[in-house]
Amino acid sequence: MRFFAPNEHYKVVATFTTTPDAKAFDMPTHSGKTKKFRQYGALHFKINDTAVQLSVYQNLSLLKDDEEHLFVPFTDATSYIETYAGGRYIDLSIKDIKSNKITIDFNKCYNPYCAFADGYNCPIPPVENRLFVAIHAGEQLFGKEH
Repeated sequence: MRFFAPNEHYKVVATFTTTPDAKAFDMPTHSGKTKKFRQYGALHFKINDTAVQLSVYQNLSLLKDDEEHLFVPFTDATSYIETYAGGRYIDLSIKDIKSNKITIDFNKCYNPYCAFADGYNCPIPPVENRLFVAIHAGEQLFGKEH
């Protein structure tokens, strides 16, 4: 695995807003299947002097085992070039939201299993989670894409 050099610039504090009335939906995966998710809220922050927003989700099939887990799939301006074309992921926890703020450390973002092998059901980042800024943090592209 290859990673960008850790950089504190990509550790940001986001304002969190909830989406309490969000309905469950089918998020497509790279294999053509879908997984049930619910938008839990939105993260608002600045990166590279640009205001951005990312939606944060709960995987409904994981709620029984980990109701605190939040999932942030995204693509950015490094996708297809320096990072996996299918996007990268960040895991967060509800318990880390304090006074509607949460720290996002992009140094911890990672590639889905689909970046390494075919046959996995990796969620495709929704359109609203496509960032037009470059996130030079976290896991980089690994060899040949699948």
